[in-house]
Parts: sequence; C-alpha cells; structure tokens
Amino acid sequence: MKAFEIVQAVKQGKLTAVEAARASLKIIKEKNPKINAFVEVFEQEALQRAKEIDAKKAAGKELGELAGVPVGIKDNLLYKGHKVTCASKMLLNHTAAYTGTVVQKLIDADAIIIGRLNMDEFAMGSTTENSVYGPTKNPIDHTRVAGGSSGGSAAAVAAGMVPLTLGSDTGGSIRQPASFCGIVGMKPTYGRVSRYGIVAFASSADQIGPLAGDVKDAALLFKVIADFDEKDSTVSSAPVPDVLASLKNTLEGVKVGIPVDFFDNLNPEIKDSFDRAKEILKSLGAELKEISLPFAKYSAPCYYMITGAEASSNLSRFDGVRYGYSTPVPANLDEVYSKTRMEGFGMEVKRRIMIGHYVLSREKYETCLVKAKEVRSLIRKNFKDAFKNVDIILTPTSPTVATKQGAAVLDQVNTYLADLYTCPGNMANLPGISVPAGNNKEGLPIGLQFYTDEFKEDVLFQAAYAYEAAVKGK
Repeated sequence: MKAFEIVQAVKQGKLTAVEAARASLKIIKEKNPKINAFVEVFEQEALQRAKEIDAKKAAGKELGELAGVPVGIKDNLLYKGHKVTCASKMLLNHTAAYTGTVVQKLIDADAIIIGRLNMDEFAMGSTTENSVYGPTKNPIDHTRVAGGSSGGSAAAVAAGMVPLTLGSDTGGSIRQPASFCGIVGMKPTYGRVSRYGIVAFASSADQIGPLAGDVKDAALLFKVIADFDEKDSTVSSAPVPDVLASLKNTLEGVKVGIPVDFFDNLNPEIKDSFDRAKEILKSLGAELKEISLPFAKYSAPCYYMITGAEASSNLSRFDGVRYGYSTPVPANLDEVYSKTRMEGFGMEVKRRIMIGHYVLSREKYETCLVKAKEVRSLIRKNFKDAFKNVDIILTPTSPTVATKQGAAVLDQVNTYLADLYTCPGNMANLPGISVPAGNNKEGLPIGLQFYTDEFKEDVLFQAAYAYEAAVKGK
C-alpha cells in the first residue's frame, strides 16, 4: 500500500497500525537478507509504537498526517537511544544522544519508525558499496548497485519493505539512487528542511528529503518535514507551499527549460527517454524553451572541492579521544590520531578527506577552493537567470542506469562524473526531484529530473505529478 492509502485506512478504521507494521516487518524479513537495505530493524519498538497509535485512534484522538505508516531512516539521522553509525567503523557502536528535528516530526505525525537504512560511509559515495555493513543491492537486479549514498533508503522503498524513507542529498544522494531503483526521490531547497540531527558531511550542501513509491507520497512526507526550525540557523522562514494542493494533471502555461549545453556523451537510451519526456510535457500543455547553463558542467568538480574541504573539517572531530572508535594499542598521542583515523575510516572517506586537505592547503587554497566557490556563484547565477524565463528545468537524473557491483572501484573518475546532473542542484541550492521515466532494454530503471527555483517546491511537485500521471495513464 502507498503511504496515503495506509493513512486513510488507519484513520477510517479499515486497517490498524499494528497490521501495517507487521506487514512491513514481514516483507523486511523476506527481502532484506538479499538486498541489505536495513542495517537494523526496531521490531518490538515498532510494534509497541503501532499499538500506541491504535490506542490513540480508539480514544477518539486526532491522528497525525502519517498515521500508521512504516518509515525507514538513513543511518546518519539521530534518533535518541538508537545507534547512528553512518555505516562507518568509526561510529559502529555510537548511540544518539538526542533526536533530530526530522525524526521528531515523523514521531509527531504518528509514523512508525521501523529501522535504520544502509548508506555509503558518512554519505560519501554513489553506490552504497562503501559501508561497514556491506553493499546494498538493487532490488531490480541484485548484480547492480542501488545508487548512493542513500541506497538503502531507495532499495527499501523499491522492494516494498516500507512506503516511505528519509535520505540525505549532498550531490545527488537521494535523486540518483531513486533513479537507479525506479522510485521517486526529492531534494528540497537548501534551508527548507532542518539539518538539526544529521551527521554532517558538507554543511553548505547537505539536505534531508523524502523517497517514495510515487510523487503524492513524496509530497506527503515533504509536507511533514519541511518547516522553520530555530535549532538550525540555516533554515529559512519562508512559508512552505501546500504541495499536496499543487498536484494536478496539467502543465498548462508552465514553461519548461531544456538546457542546450548539458548533454555531452549521454547514453542513447537515456537520451531517448529524455526526448520522450519532452513530448509528454508538451502534451500536458507545457511550453518548451531552450536555455543555456554554461557553468553547470563545472558543478561536479566544484562539488568535490567544496564538499571535500567541508568534509575534512567536519570529520576532524573523529580523533579517537572524544567519542567513536579509538585504536586499541597506540604507542603515543600521534598514533591515537593517525591509527584511529586510518583504521576507522574507509577508503572513500579517506579519499574525500585528502581532497579536502589538498584544496585547503596554503598552496592550493586560492586556486582551488576560492576558485570553486566563485564558479559556484556563477552556476547559481546561471540558474537564477534561466528561471527568469522558465518555471521548470528538465534534465536526466543520471547519465547511466545502475552500474554493476564493483564497477566504481575500477573507474573512480567516471563514478564521480556520474553526478553531472544532480550536483548543480546542490551547488545552486535548488529543489530537485527524480521520477521514473521507463526502463532500458535490460529492464533497468531510468530517471528523469525536474528543477525549480528556490523554495518553489509546489511547482516542482506539480510538474513531477503531471508527468507521472501521464506516464502511468492516469
């Protein structure tokens, strides 16, 4: 069942929250051993929570917007009294001291938090293979990756284990796995959703968002988590639009921008899917206009320099002294630091830290980091100028479909460049959404991505919903 259907059924007394929780737990037990989406399941706690929701219903009290819906949370979101490990040896037995804002909003909305989801270590990666728990496999084809870093979040929804999950997106980590797994993944505008209670990767780009089986469910979860939060100084006080009210089957009068300088070396099957999408949007009443985004192609290198610098700073707190893993038999204080970090971090995290140290060095700071931030400003200006003439910008989500397990290790550069279409959203602080756009000849999902201007998530969901409805023939 979709989340919307569960909420309606629970509120109408046609389904109990306990029944919904048990159904989810049953599917997790059946499918998770092969897919490895969940790294921990809160079985008894989830059932107890479901009983409390049913008791609330029996007492005649008003139920929340996610009443009885099983939800999984990425393993970098804090939930008091529960482990939060970021899929890293460095935090393997760490317990959250408090509950983050988005997780609290799930609880307040009467959702059932069913467990923790696998991810790339500290959210650094595009495949969910960089995990102390082992890789997450794509539910469509177990020889393929689920995408990353929110691969567990995407795979859990695609496999039907839960209807909703939360992920985080720093350079495409919600949208790309959603594309690979054939579901919907949405990154809100930077500052729309509180980051209080997420383990930081890159503070100027991290954003929490929903993954769901369809656009309506994604809009429902976005509505629950999007709000001002005094605990996070980067959260905007701009009014949150009613995204559920924006869900319409038409794009009459909507102008869609098609970037003309954005499609070098695009996979032919993905290009065909993109061209079909343009025709569908025209049939819905949209006006297509060619636009230019000349600096967007530099988003990926800017992303890796800026986020590498922020990651090296954020991860400096893991020193073997205050909390987390500490090397067992150090010879001296230097070894406490060096061996702890060498043993506690995986290869991809070390790689990002090294990139960060390099661009922060005295010799490279001006030519690398300062220059990257200047280009980031130009990327943002490109999009701002484009949105003066269009309402939506259309791109593929990824230049490829889900790759084979292990391929990223053999071709690290192309793995990084696969973020070509998703990184611009994080560099320009834009909301973006990936929706399924069919399959290739091997049956692997292809994703289509929409961008809108900052804080216009209602327009974003309208476009995604109308397109989804047309594809499904609603």
